[in-house]
Amino acid sequence: MDVRLLEILVCPVCKGPLENRASAAELVCKGCKLAYPVKDDIPVMLEDEARPLAAEEA
Repeated sequence: MDVRLLEILVCPVCKGPLENRASAAELVCKGCKLAYPVKDDIPVMLEDEARPLAAEEA
């Protein structure tokens, strides 16, 4: 994923920073405890598409 894109993307729910988890193809918001999928190098920044993080993942 493009580093410049990661610098400007924020969580659509809380506007907080996102952590790139390339191995899982996800962008994670620790504040909301949501993981947004990245499909074909395109982040899917929809709350409905995000999965909730388990306690051990946050």
